[in-house]
Amino acid sequence: MSLHALNTIAIRTRKLAKKTLMLSLIAGLSLPALAQTVSDDAALPDTALNVPEGLTIFGKQDPNVRRATAIVNSEIITGTDIDERVALILAANDAPVSEEERGRLRLQVLRNLIDETLQIQEAAANDIKVDEAQVDRTYAQVAAQNFRRDTAALDKYLASIGSSSRSLKRQIRGELAWQRLLGRNVTPFINVSEEEVKEVIDRLKASKGTEEYRIGEIYLSANSQNRAEVAKNAAQIVQQLQQGGSFVAYARQFSEASTAAVGGDLGWIQLGQLPSALAVVARDMQVGQLAGPIEIPGGFSLMYLIDKRQILTANPRDALLGLKQLSIAFPAGTTEAEATRRASEFATATRAIKGCGSADEIAARLGATVTNNDQVPVRDLPAPLQDTLIALSIGEATQPFGSVKDGVRVLVLCGRDDPQAEGGPSPEQLMANMEEEKVNRRAQIYLRDLRRDAVIEYN
Repeated sequence: MSLHALNTIAIRTRKLAKKTLMLSLIAGLSLPALAQTVSDDAALPDTALNVPEGLTIFGKQDPNVRRATAIVNSEIITGTDIDERVALILAANDAPVSEEERGRLRLQVLRNLIDETLQIQEAAANDIKVDEAQVDRTYAQVAAQNFRRDTAALDKYLASIGSSSRSLKRQIRGELAWQRLLGRNVTPFINVSEEEVKEVIDRLKASKGTEEYRIGEIYLSANSQNRAEVAKNAAQIVQQLQQGGSFVAYARQFSEASTAAVGGDLGWIQLGQLPSALAVVARDMQVGQLAGPIEIPGGFSLMYLIDKRQILTANPRDALLGLKQLSIAFPAGTTEAEATRRASEFATATRAIKGCGSADEIAARLGATVTNNDQVPVRDLPAPLQDTLIALSIGEATQPFGSVKDGVRVLVLCGRDDPQAEGGPSPEQLMANMEEEKVNRRAQIYLRDLRRDAVIEYN
């Protein structure tokens, strides 16, 4: 089963309905707003297909034959449409992509474009129009906020990577139209009672101090026939992520869970909400760690531990630190052995630091550069340093870290402003979150019905 079916409303604080447009555009992906947000499987009808176990398939369907284009209710999705969206996704990933992975990506983009087309068509059928001026304003906003360019520069950039402003503006139009459609046909009919909110608050209070995890997931379904192939694909995704690929982008592209729309983010969950195979792995994970592929009933999961905390308890990663950094650089041509020797000497010398007051004197003796940083959030630091700094007392220094290329440095803890204990979300926030979740579930059912009734021809 997918992780998305195990998430609960009680501890989620994301604002998906209002942020989906920007989230999907940031990653440069073609994803319909709210189309794949977290769903409640109980809200979907059960199937009663009565499929026999010992079945025989008549004829052969080659899974390697990928249909490039489609006609959706008489509207054509061209190969150019797909190519331009794929180019936008590839530009957002630093790691190289194999031809096999590019083929899977094209298939996913085609599915997303079909959904987008259905959403635009449904909005038009309900007399919902998104004028060019609004699309242009949103395009300018995306150019400035997400690409740090003006619209003319963004036009040139998109053309240079094989995409186009037309493709991105169509995505913007689709998401705006879908949001307006939901605002008219879904949101006004969503209600959350005070009793529901109170029940969630009571559960939160009862769980105070319990450890919870914010996990990202990539879920790939598998069966006995394709298990080996899916396992291979999952391993290739892990390799791409380890080489620097974006987990959020890969989750959007390949995850088959409904959390794909939000980059695989499950929100805050407790280990008891996970399948046992995943809970065992998650318990020992460190923040920033990737795990998988992990075989679970129905497929494979990749997990990324985004953060960890205790419910209604101050999160030490919200502390603000005053830090002093001492760093030395290595001249060009320094060998690994020489760098190791100098780093060892640096470590010995910095162990003599007795508080930030003595750091400058020791830095001068070592010829080290000193940098002062105040009000640094722990969570903004690299994951391997977070636990180290949380455990330090005022005046203590970290072990040296760095590389031959970047030099070696240590951090001295000069001060710490610890966070206040969390009081939890307010009833108003909880109600808004719960209403949003219900809208998201209805949105998925709405889109599912559009797919079911559509006439789609593949070429």
